[in-house]
Amino acid sequence: MNRPLQIGLLLFPDVTQLDLTGPWEVFARTPGVECHLIWKDRQPVRSDRGLSILPTTTFADCPPLDVICVPGGPGQIALMSDDVTLNFLRQQADQAKWVTSVCTGSLVLGAAGLLKGYRATSHWSSIDQLGLLGAEPVSERVVRDRNRISGAGVTSGIDFALTLVAEIAGDAVAKSVQLQMEYDPEPPFTSGSPHTASPQEVEQARAKMAEFLATRRAATQRAALRLQAD
Repeated sequence: MNRPLQIGLLLFPDVTQLDLTGPWEVFARTPGVECHLIWKDRQPVRSDRGLSILPTTTFADCPPLDVICVPGGPGQIALMSDDVTLNFLRQQADQAKWVTSVCTGSLVLGAAGLLKGYRATSHWSSIDQLGLLGAEPVSERVVRDRNRISGAGVTSGIDFALTLVAEIAGDAVAKSVQLQMEYDPEPPFTSGSPHTASPQEVEQARAKMAEFLATRRAATQRAALRLQAD
């Protein structure tokens, strides 16, 4: 390729910053890549935990992307009915080599109609909602189906990004980036997944998120109805 590979990550209010910055760290260390943080304007965008991040380009100024990536976070709910954002994603996906997501960013891709008939994953608490949007939910950390790649919850964004770098630049480059980052996780507990956490821990987490998950499900159901009407 004679020009840098163009990778764009959607930045939006109430994004979960690690969904965004984990992949960004991987992509930004990859040779021959130009990364963009994209939003409607260039004003600082506040994440769900209070970290402000500056977009590097806007929807209007964004170049054609080779990779479009949508992270998740509470702000994902508003995006599912945001026609400006959904249309931007559809336009970029029409010519992108890879259409990707982290966490509940996959629900935004689904709301845009970009996961119909594709296998995909999402955060464990909401993965079942993908089925409402025409996708096939798969409970794995990284899921690839043709040119769609999705990562599960939050920290899986790093795994997803390394998987994609291996696809676009080769295993050696991906391994080098992983080593640079010293990505060699040894978590102090085995409670990082509903597959390894105790049933009590999973139930407590679900109870804590119950009201928010109901709000998210309602947004997904509305998005599903809109897709059916199109």
